[in-house]
Amino acid sequence: MSEGAIDRSVFEELKTTAGADFVRELVDTFLAEAPGMLAELRRALDANQADRFRRVAHSLKSNSNTFGASSLAAMAKNLEIGGFAAARADGGAPLAALTTEYGRVARELAELKRA
Repeated sequence: MSEGAIDRSVFEELKTTAGADFVRELVDTFLAEAPGMLAELRRALDANQADRFRRVAHSLKSNSNTFGASSLAAMAKNLEIGGFAAARADGGAPLAALTTEYGRVARELAELKRA
């Protein structure tokens, strides 16, 4: 069995401090905006725009940490702090892995939002 995509203790703490209704709104916003961020990373990579790539990766990392999506956040951090060259060298493979992990996070957040 694979480990969950969301650290439940972080998510529950967020609900306790911010309120369940607000967290549902945050989840909705994240689920709406993150796919665009993933696409923006790809566009920045394709356009050879390292600074833009780094900024988007930073935002995705921060947003992921908010919900306890630590694997997604760590992947985004790696892209932020030097992953541009690696992503270019690997033909974008790190972005494919990031997108896969986002899919896990999105499914789990959707379930947690309904709970």
